[in-house]
Amino acid sequence: MKEFGPDYYNITEMLTEEELLIQKTANDFVENEFKPLVNEHYENGTFPKELIPKLGDLGFMGSSLPEKFGGSGVSNVAYGLILHELERGDSGLRSFASVQGALVMYPIYAYGSNDQKKKWLKLLGSGSKIGCFGLTESNFGSNPGSMLTRCKKDGDNWIINGSKMWITNGSLADIAIVWARDEEGLVRGFILEKGMEGFSATDIHGKLSLRCSITSELSFENVCVPDSSRLPNIEGLKGPLGCLTQARFGISWGMVGAATDCYQVALNYAKERKQFSKPIAAYQLTQSKLANMLTRITEGQLMAYQLAKLKDDEKMNFFQVSMAKRNNCMIARDAAKTAREILGGNGITIDYSPIRHMANIESVFTYEGTHEMHTLILGEDITKISAFDN
Repeated sequence: MKEFGPDYYNITEMLTEEELLIQKTANDFVENEFKPLVNEHYENGTFPKELIPKLGDLGFMGSSLPEKFGGSGVSNVAYGLILHELERGDSGLRSFASVQGALVMYPIYAYGSNDQKKKWLKLLGSGSKIGCFGLTESNFGSNPGSMLTRCKKDGDNWIINGSKMWITNGSLADIAIVWARDEEGLVRGFILEKGMEGFSATDIHGKLSLRCSITSELSFENVCVPDSSRLPNIEGLKGPLGCLTQARFGISWGMVGAATDCYQVALNYAKERKQFSKPIAAYQLTQSKLANMLTRITEGQLMAYQLAKLKDDEKMNFFQVSMAKRNNCMIARDAAKTAREILGGNGITIDYSPIRHMANIESVFTYEGTHEMHTLILGEDITKISAFDN
């Protein structure tokens, strides 16, 4: 960690040699292969699909899952460090890997049949097949329990009707993990394959955030799905919410990566940029901004690291994940804003990453549970009183 950015509390000393090597590998990939491409893709609103096989070769998707199920079998600290480095590059890159691992591979691994695991997990882990996760709807984001997408049993098949909105990797995906409510009101998960009659994905255009990422709407019109494509080992909202816990864990690490990149860019610029005969880093106001950024980043690093250790020890709960997601998104949001201030007019150009991170963070601040929703989740745990409707 210390080699690639601030490590004021010597977290590097708590990392294993394997974890440090994994972080270095991820950092090298981002610096040498992704960053030279990111500005062009960000301006064009595209994702560098040519890098997907390399992500698979490096084991960056579903990394903490066992090797026999398409993962790399690494610690959750190592997995977090991977996502930290990917988001240092861009939220679109981390989102791609996070969706593939936490929202597609994980539900098949945790809830799928043996046949489903054998069919899909290694293909997904290698990047040979791409997946997406269909839960959010246009009118139901924070309240997925009110989803309108329906599934109806029809002999040995299910008929699915409805739509999903704001779906990362939607039109790129070969399969979609789709959540729908049955006639008894029970939420069920399905693996839908690209090309199924009545299943379509349409890209969402006009985004000013997450431009280096494909975001789509999924539509289902009488899609006939065999029962063998249903995730058999889960029923109810705890299925998709369990997946979101995995994704939010990754976000807590990724946001520290984005904040770190903003800090490093601002620090380097402040040392080089001269005004009134000396670098702007010499002025108290700039030093105050840098000190505040470093303090908050250190806070985020410690929270993410301890969360990963809890996860490795199987002691992590979703309340702790909500705290980390909520806190570290705010840290990154503030870091991007402060870095842009230090960069002055240059800070609004694509040549400097903080303005790109700033726009991306607005999406990450909202998806996988808004800041307000995570506040209420924590409030419920603190008071034992739910603020949500029953």
